[in-house]
Amino acid sequence: MIEDFELCYRAVRSRDARFDGWFFVAATSTGIYCRPSCPAVTPKRANVRFYPSAAAAQSGGFRACKRCRPDASPGSPEWNVRADVVGRAMRLVADGVVDREGVGGLSRRLGYTERHLNRLISVEVGAGPLALARARRAHTARLLIETTGLPISEVAFAAGFSSIRQFNDTVRAVFGATPTELRRARREEAAPGSISLRLPFRAPFDGGGLLGFLGARTVPGVEEFEGGTFRRTLRLPHGAAVAGISLSDGHVRCSLRLEDLRDLGAAVHRCRRLLDLDADPVAVSGLLGEDAILGPLVRRSPGMRVPGSVDGAELAVRAVLGQQDSVSPALVGGLVSRCGQRLPEALTEDAGGLTHLFPEPAAVVECAESLAVPAPRRKALRDLARALAEGEILLDPGADREEAERRLLAIEGIGSWTALYVAMRGLGDPDAFLPTDLGVRRALRRLGCATDPAGVAALAGRWRPWRAYAVRHLWASLGDEPGIDELPRTKREVVA
Repeated sequence: MIEDFELCYRAVRSRDARFDGWFFVAATSTGIYCRPSCPAVTPKRANVRFYPSAAAAQSGGFRACKRCRPDASPGSPEWNVRADVVGRAMRLVADGVVDREGVGGLSRRLGYTERHLNRLISVEVGAGPLALARARRAHTARLLIETTGLPISEVAFAAGFSSIRQFNDTVRAVFGATPTELRRARREEAAPGSISLRLPFRAPFDGGGLLGFLGARTVPGVEEFEGGTFRRTLRLPHGAAVAGISLSDGHVRCSLRLEDLRDLGAAVHRCRRLLDLDADPVAVSGLLGEDAILGPLVRRSPGMRVPGSVDGAELAVRAVLGQQDSVSPALVGGLVSRCGQRLPEALTEDAGGLTHLFPEPAAVVECAESLAVPAPRRKALRDLARALAEGEILLDPGADREEAERRLLAIEGIGSWTALYVAMRGLGDPDAFLPTDLGVRRALRRLGCATDPAGVAALAGRWRPWRAYAVRHLWASLGDEPGIDELPRTKREVVA
């Protein structure tokens, strides 16, 4: 996109918020970079530079605008769409892999040398993995400075910096202010022990429908939905957390209680993935809204999102355990109470009905035999959990989607519906489609469409690359949005 100077400059002149996160605009006359929708005076053409990422703008010597806060823009939807190595790398960087494992850990996960991976990412994004991680740390530091009363020294190490000097230098370079100056201008006040955040998104946003979808499928002990707030526990790299999500004017309000503050960036990223906040609803509706079949549905529900997950492995276990069961939340709740880890005492204050973390795959292997489900399903669940625990199947943000689907299908009892459902929600694939789903076929039948495999395939081909959104609209057209607990699978998956 940034290769088209005129397109970008028109977006900046019109202050078009749809382009926030797609690219960043910097002014050589001020040394500041902004999001395209910044209300400040548009710089002259000769003074404008466009960058594909905040990290690239920072590497170019520009500091973040204090007015539009470009570091807090929605993420680029491109990285959710792309399944190549750069897209996978960007999702892993956002999840904090470079901070935890270094560039070497990132390259090992993706199967490339550090040098080659750095070259690939730099060409596409304008900055290498280290610069991207530095920008992420700076944003995390700003959140901690503005939303907590932690001493500045603790903020530095919680944000991932190795020294106070490095922390101070980075904050001054990125934000044009010292950490103390940022603290004086803090905008959020949270309850003691809690971090209150505003999560941005691109409008329109059907937040009510999204929270309703998640709220109807809560697992006892792990999730709850009450008073318009969806709350759940999170298992993060350094500890546990509790997240509370509700809707506000122009943003999503997220309240976090963390066992370890180093997990703030990962917690925010996973909540954003759960809510599909980096999506580009204008691009989706631009294609689906023009379709003769889906157009009326899209116009009826603008800004619909595809609900994701906070953990791909958890989503896969829930998908297999819930096959053909009208009480799957209770079934999964039984699994949680048997082998889930109790919520740490430090997080139990105001936790309400949240009592457990969802069990890790190794724990699922141990207690699968005690579940009151048909034997074939127990075996499929046990085999899946073992493959996840041993690393044979990877369902993290940087997973290879085609490889993950192939390995899931190799497990007896897991068919195409489950594999594609995991791709759609667990891996965030915006083009995953469920051609055998009874809800999809029922909705198409009501719309007067053919429901034979060839007919469904021909229709779905028109909806690429947003077929997962087509599924959501078709489900919603039924009124009750049938979910995993209500729909039988292919013959391999029917286990009753």
